[in-house]
Amino acid sequence: MVRVSPSVTRMPEAILRSAQDDRAPRTAFSVGTDPLPRPGWLNMAIDTALLERAEAGERWLRLYAWDPPCLSFGRHEPAARRYDAERIETLGLAVVRRPTGGRAVWHAQELTYAVAVPIATLGSLQESYREIHLLLRDALRSLGASAELAPPGRPNPVDAGACFASPTGGEVMIAGRKVVGSAQLRQGTALLQHGSVLLDGDQATVAAVSRGAAPADLSAPLSQVLGRPVGWAEAAGAIVAAVEARWGLPSARAHTPDAILERAALHAERFRSPDWTWQGTSPR
Repeated sequence: MVRVSPSVTRMPEAILRSAQDDRAPRTAFSVGTDPLPRPGWLNMAIDTALLERAEAGERWLRLYAWDPPCLSFGRHEPAARRYDAERIETLGLAVVRRPTGGRAVWHAQELTYAVAVPIATLGSLQESYREIHLLLRDALRSLGASAELAPPGRPNPVDAGACFASPTGGEVMIAGRKVVGSAQLRQGTALLQHGSVLLDGDQATVAAVSRGAAPADLSAPLSQVLGRPVGWAEAAGAIVAAVEARWGLPSARAHTPDAILERAALHAERFRSPDWTWQGTSPR
C-alpha cells in the first residue's frame, strides 16, 4: 500500500479533499497488478470484494486478465432476450453477468481494470467516469496511441447491443473507434468501475451469439492502432505509470491478497449461477 499525499496538485480535487480529511489507514491506495488470468466468475467476485473494501474506506486499482475467454453481460441487460443461450453453449463459451451496468463484452485479448474507492474520492458519476478515463487516455498516449475522450452524450440503452458497438460520452476513443469500454456501480458509500482495454482481437463473438441483426463492431484494439503487438505487461505498466503521474501515487504492484480471495469466495456462487447470469438482477 502507498500513502496519498495531500500536497500532490495533479490529483483530482475530490481525492485531495479526502486525503486531507481522512486518517490512516483510509488514506491508503493499493495499486495491484494481477497478471494471473482468472475465470470470469472469479474476476467478478474479486471486484465485488474490492467494492466492499471500498465501502470500508479503502481505495483500490486492480489490473487483471481472463481465462478462459468470457462473454459478460451488463447487470441490467436483457441477456436471455438478446443473446442465444443455446448457441453460446454449443460454442462452449464461458459467460458471466457483471455487477456493473452496461452492455455485452467479449473478454479475450485485453487488460481489464477495476477501480474501487469511496465515492468521495472521485466525486459524482460524471466526474469519476471522466477522471478514470483521462487516466487511461494518458496511459494509451504513452504507448503511442492518439487517444481522446468521446464528446459528452447520452448513455446508450442496455438493449442497444454490444458495449463496443457505439461510444458513450466520455469513453476513450482512437480515430473515432472505441478502445476502452467501462461500466460503474455505486453501492452505499463506494463505487466500482471496471472496464476492458482492448489489446488485440475484436468483438465479433458478441455479434455471433446475438439474436437478430447486431450493430457494427466499432472497437479499436491497440495492436491494430499501433501496428505492433501490445502485451498485457506493457499495458499494465503504462497504466501504473499514469497513476503515478496523474494522481501522484508511487506504484505498489502486488497480486490479489489472500484476504480478498477469501472474501471473493463468498460471492462466487452468485456469479457462477445460471439464474444470475441469465435472469437475476437483484442486489446481493
